[in-house]
Amino acid sequence: MDALARIDQYVKSNPVIIFMKGTPQFPSCGFSSRAAEALKSCNVPFGYVNVLADPEVFESLPSYRDWPTFPQIYVDGELIGGCDITLEMLANGELQPMVEAAVKKHAGSQDSAE
Repeated sequence: MDALARIDQYVKSNPVIIFMKGTPQFPSCGFSSRAAEALKSCNVPFGYVNVLADPEVFESLPSYRDWPTFPQIYVDGELIGGCDITLEMLANGELQPMVEAAVKKHAGSQDSAE
């Protein structure tokens, strides 16, 4: 499977996912760290991909949704943006309900598939 197909699979199979440098527990850059902390503060499960551990994803992700930088946060299959946008959404109260709704929707769709 090529890198863009894997990225698409990650985005579609995780209601909330961050493509970041490092991991939420051990981020490798300040922007990734702050964005992951914003997601953690919402107290919902989220997926992550360490782009430093996968050179193909690192190279291909900027062209996936025409967003050139890392981190990239996707909620319910849609790119919400990077660090600054995520922090802004957290501060103005938009992030929490958005990620909660995505997780709830994803859980509901899994229940109906069983």
